[in-house]
Amino acid sequence: MTAPLKPSPPARPVASAKGIPVSAGGTSSVTDASTSKKNDGKKALETKWGKPNIAAGWTCIPNILVRRQRTLGLDSIDVNILLHLMTYWWEDGNLPHPSKETLAKAIGISASTVQRHIRSMEAGGLLMRVERRKEKNRSDTNLYDLTPLKDILEPHAELEMAERAASHAGRHTRMTKVAKVPAAPDTSK
Repeated sequence: MTAPLKPSPPARPVASAKGIPVSAGGTSSVTDASTSKKNDGKKALETKWGKPNIAAGWTCIPNILVRRQRTLGLDSIDVNILLHLMTYWWEDGNLPHPSKETLAKAIGISASTVQRHIRSMEAGGLLMRVERRKEKNRSDTNLYDLTPLKDILEPHAELEMAERAASHAGRHTRMTKVAKVPAAPDTSK
């Protein structure tokens, strides 16, 4: 948490908590850089996918999850479940908690299939299930912690980036070693 700003005379501009000049009326005299970047990203998504689709909600998914699915030992149902869980993971500290029935209905499989796949992914160290209880020891929907998945994906992402860098370096080497074709002699004389 940032310290509160000290009041200053209205004639002298002060800085907001983000270091942006603020006018005497308390409004930013320049656009907040993070809001501007967020709006640029949103506009790019709207251009790519259409405004209604983005307005309905979107989810950030690491490409490495899709690209290394087989290496991670995930089948299509596992990935589908993870993708659905990610759509419910709005904030880092607020774990997703859809019911197995909700997931099953969205994917078009039975709740027992969802449960079986979640148990398998939990046993494989890809996610952690946190049981929640209501009053009188009744069950509530589980919380799903995807931190283990993030931790497992990171070395795969680092390997992918190293492979990409090596590929770019090899391409650069090949491009610089291409023999230059001598200019054709001038035959116009």
